[in-house]
Amino acid sequence: MSDSADAIVIGAGVIGSAVALELARGGRRVVVVDKGPAAGAGSTSSSSSIIRFSYSTVDAVLTAWEAAALWHDWEGHLGASDPDGMVRFIRTGMLIFHTPGDNTARIERLWNDVGIPYEHLGSDELAQRWPGFDIGAYFPPKRIDDPAFADDATGRLTAIFEPESGFIDDPALSARNLAYAARRHGVQFRFHTEVTGIDVRGGCVHGVSLEGGEQLRAPVVVNVGGPHSGIINRMAGADAGMRVGHRPLRQEVFTVPAAAAMTLDDGFPATADLDLGQYIRPQVGGTWLVGGTEPECDPLHWVDDPDHFDEYPTVEQFEVNMMRVARRVPGFGIPHRPVGLAALYDVADDWVPFYDKSDIAGFFMACGTSGNQFKNAPLAGKFLAAIIDHEAAGNDHDESPVQFTGARTGRTINLGAFSRRRSPSATSGTVMG
Repeated sequence: MSDSADAIVIGAGVIGSAVALELARGGRRVVVVDKGPAAGAGSTSSSSSIIRFSYSTVDAVLTAWEAAALWHDWEGHLGASDPDGMVRFIRTGMLIFHTPGDNTARIERLWNDVGIPYEHLGSDELAQRWPGFDIGAYFPPKRIDDPAFADDATGRLTAIFEPESGFIDDPALSARNLAYAARRHGVQFRFHTEVTGIDVRGGCVHGVSLEGGEQLRAPVVVNVGGPHSGIINRMAGADAGMRVGHRPLRQEVFTVPAAAAMTLDDGFPATADLDLGQYIRPQVGGTWLVGGTEPECDPLHWVDDPDHFDEYPTVEQFEVNMMRVARRVPGFGIPHRPVGLAALYDVADDWVPFYDKSDIAGFFMACGTSGNQFKNAPLAGKFLAAIIDHEAAGNDHDESPVQFTGARTGRTINLGAFSRRRSPSATSGTVMG
């Protein structure tokens, strides 16, 4: 049995659903295939869903700043209101502590260029605004079994504070909102459906094979498979032309009670603490999300098979994160047991995503999106649609990369910055981008 469409999107997470919406808006008949039970049920549901603009390259900063405008007017972007509920953007601001050798000076230059407002905070002002912080500088981050973990501070922290950042209150719902809007444009979603092969003949993609033997035909296939995207690229042979690799990385994030007077309602900001190697994000209900920023002292847990990994947080990492939080916030009461999750990112070697074509005509990718591209999902959909249209018009995105004009700034974003053929980008080398 076979069926046909104009485009197949593999993956119904927040980015896959955004790609499907934009392709359908362009007039294509789109089918989305996902082995999970619903839109956003995979790695999207595990996202910390932070909306921030602290990246290492101008194209990445512009992308995040432009995407934020779409989140701010979510119903306007979707063109509809989902009767099952709509996500909310909750503004908290973003506090980034200065650390030795960090890239905050570069971030500030980029923010000045783009026009993103921020302010410098000295040690005294930090202590005055958020008296619950210990503003001692302890860099570099250490494991708690390192005797130096207990060393006294070597100085006092300073920071930059950017007031427009925040988070989306329900990451999985954001994908369902996009899927609702996509269905209104005729997109068909097929869940509990696994792709078992990519049909490539004569250097062109012709569709996909599904579990059970069904063939689904289309001249365009977009790989948005999240942690499975490396497997899908290898199925198609699309990995052969990539100069930068990508693979799944297991991460743990914990939900903990917020310290007194440091809740969302108290105006506590999302905080990037590379001095200790962690981030803290307030959330509704008087709790925090706490995760790591891949400091050099923490081993990275790469996963070979994304269908088989430990889905439960470990006591070891829980203790590391909680002791780091307690060092930064002395009034924090460490919980007795871990509450959180373990999930997979698909991480590019340089932590920059691939929004690109491939060496196979008609096969495109939105991969390597790590833990930092949730915020860019609505714009990533537009990026892929622009690249696909560019190729359909007889252009070569490799030779003449799409120059995408942002509606918010009028600035050009060079989509060649997200090419699979790029030289590895100079970034923080972490989820911070």
